[in-house]
Amino acid sequence: MENKHEKNSLAFNKAFIINHFEEFVNKKNSAVAFENLDPGFLDHDEAGGPAIGPDAAIKMMDGLHGLLPDIHVSIEDILAEDDRVMVRNIWTGTNLKGETVQFKGFVLWRLKDGKIVERWATVTPPKPVESETPIW
Repeated sequence: MENKHEKNSLAFNKAFIINHFEEFVNKKNSAVAFENLDPGFLDHDEAGGPAIGPDAAIKMMDGLHGLLPDIHVSIEDILAEDDRVMVRNIWTGTNLKGETVQFKGFVLWRLKDGKIVERWATVTPPKPVESETPIW
């Protein structure tokens, strides 16, 4: 049986990514990027193009927190295999106009020795959250 506390185990990697989202996005703890991301971290899908290191990730997340101050990400599905973790998530927040917006995404992370070394991501464009009142 796999030890969930052992670095590089599937359980460790999944828990690590869950915690990374919670700290970095939901708790607005930008400094956690320096702990969780390898110094040579490669983000294949950074908004401005591929980026190396945690600084670009921090700049992107700080910018997102500026646009959607109450942004919250929820993990809908998480799968792990070998050194990779795939997450399907939903991001919800209030924009500066007071509208609740939402976008969805998939993120694939690669970890090595308890650090995130690569990221690939795709997201839908943000859109206002539809009324939860059924139309029928």
